[in-house]
Amino acid sequence: MVTATNVDATAVNTIGWLSDTETSIVVPVYQRQYRWDIGGCEQLLADIRAVAASDDRHTHFLASILSTRSSEAGSTELVLIDGQQRITTLMLLVAALQHTVRDSDPALAAELQRVLVRRDDPTRTKLRPHRAWAEVFESVVLDRRTEGERMRASRFDDNYAFFRSQIRIDEAPQIWRGLQKLEHVAITLGADANAQQIFESLNSTGEPLRDHELIHNYVLMGLSHEEQREIEDEYWLPIERNTGDAIGGFWRHLLVMTTGREVTVAGERGVYDAFRAEFPRLDLRTLRAHAAEWREFSDIYRILLDPAQAPGERIARQLAYVNTFGRGMYPLVMRAYRDHTRGALTEDAFVETLEHIQSLLLRRATVGVPTDRLVARLCRAREGGQEALEHAIARITPSDERVRVALKYSDLPHAAYVLGRIAGVDDLTGLDVEHVFPLAPSDDWSGDGERAWRDYTDDEQNSHRALAQTIGNITLLEQSLTERALDASFPEKRDDIYPGSAVSTTRELAEVTSWSTAAIAARTADLTRRVLEIWRRPAAVAIDDDGLTPILDAKRRRGWPRGWQREFEYVEYRGEHWEVYDIKYLFNRIFKRLWADARPAVESFSARRGGPLYDAQSWNGAWDELDPEHFLYMGWDSKYMLTAVQGVLDEAGFASEVFVKYSYIGAAM
Repeated sequence: MVTATNVDATAVNTIGWLSDTETSIVVPVYQRQYRWDIGGCEQLLADIRAVAASDDRHTHFLASILSTRSSEAGSTELVLIDGQQRITTLMLLVAALQHTVRDSDPALAAELQRVLVRRDDPTRTKLRPHRAWAEVFESVVLDRRTEGERMRASRFDDNYAFFRSQIRIDEAPQIWRGLQKLEHVAITLGADANAQQIFESLNSTGEPLRDHELIHNYVLMGLSHEEQREIEDEYWLPIERNTGDAIGGFWRHLLVMTTGREVTVAGERGVYDAFRAEFPRLDLRTLRAHAAEWREFSDIYRILLDPAQAPGERIARQLAYVNTFGRGMYPLVMRAYRDHTRGALTEDAFVETLEHIQSLLLRRATVGVPTDRLVARLCRAREGGQEALEHAIARITPSDERVRVALKYSDLPHAAYVLGRIAGVDDLTGLDVEHVFPLAPSDDWSGDGERAWRDYTDDEQNSHRALAQTIGNITLLEQSLTERALDASFPEKRDDIYPGSAVSTTRELAEVTSWSTAAIAARTADLTRRVLEIWRRPAAVAIDDDGLTPILDAKRRRGWPRGWQREFEYVEYRGEHWEVYDIKYLFNRIFKRLWADARPAVESFSARRGGPLYDAQSWNGAWDELDPEHFLYMGWDSKYMLTAVQGVLDEAGFASEVFVKYSYIGAAM
């Protein structure tokens, strides 16, 4: 066998590799700055906790670390080519763990110390970053910051503070167990190797794996061959057959339904990341239980994609109606359908839910209110039962008055669907949407048979054009009749075309004497009455909060994006109006308020999560005093602050009563 002469690649235990007395790493000048944010740190810590809780045969692979020997005479340092971000973050985590246990567990602290500092010089760290920020890094890892650096802002300080806030003394041995199960491939280049070419090869992206492919690999990884075949044959292949090309959407909708939170498709991994967070480290028994449920929901998803497969005509018709608006409400429909198939929801109640969904979507489309970011909110409400769901839908469904005004002057959305339901026509095949007053009338067109279009005044013509797409001026007409109606005047349509239609609302037009803006207004009023009867709003509620966003649906943003100081216009807290404009102030005010109103919930949330409540100001950073024995750590980024606010409100049971009103800046961020 011919072996490589300029590349040495070895699978190693990461902590063992770092602990080796000979290990000393330097980051070259050309490397980019350290950029990992709180989200990356959170994922790393979650992975370490997960592998720590697994059996001894499981490890966590950190990919490859690429380095080359220093060219300086007599130096044994490794020059880091690829892996700086991971190694730096890992060192910050180890430092946070070491500082946490150094007084309570000196033996463990000594082991951690060997990972951090050089044998020949304990005042220097084993990782030497770029000289521009080496002093900052070492001051964090070696805990030798001066009082003047207490409020210093840097990624090193922020991420270290995050790890400190998350690691409790009692779980330190478990974190250490997870750290010792990290592995990577150490690739060391010889003097003649082309470092740049190897770096580009390792970081080349071919065709990236899609979310469902990553989920597939994640689910099967770590199983024996026989176990993989079992899961593949009994669960995964049926899911693929049921969902087809829509499998990516299936997993996203399943996660929205399961978590009650929106799942953002970020790049190629948004859904996969949400899946990993919801289903960490699946053992075979747990995997079988979850996979059986996934398969059950994929059976339902197949029916949603093709309602003709539904067992009953009534439900099939309603599901087809829902599909008029796309697949955005599938998470809610999936859960309701499953409840119906299990006997927990009657057919009448299920159909009523589907009708409410259609009313919500049609009314919001009619008045021009967006429908995004609603389904997770409704999935959460559904957990409280049918009445809670109906109440939640009512709160965000525009009123009859708003719809009536919009239908009078605005274009009718989903025109064929609306006109078909009004006329009692389920099959729209062979039907076109016909404009009684044409969109582009010829000079000879007439609404009464006496005056031609060319003789209408400018104001009359403009008035007709303004109403051309409204509900009063459109109807359904068979395609065979549409061709004859193309250039016909209204009297011609009234006498020779509309009477021959099978659509009842079209035949009604044969009873109208002439067509004018007054006739359009009269027909609009009649059809609007029917719209409000068919697409009715659930029982009216006192508040219509279209402009408010539930706190659990607020947008989590990385870091501190431009404009964050004016993200909110105001906040509604349990009926109170707060002039709160940014997440920092909201974070502080929520925790202080709950400390007074629901202290056990704050203590429970913080104990389970590892912060932000502490009995001492244990490290440098931004703190606020709740009382002489309890302190609130304030040093997180925007995303993590909002996550903490959402979590503690959920813990206290107040989340459904807290809303944010985004400012213009916040909506555009």
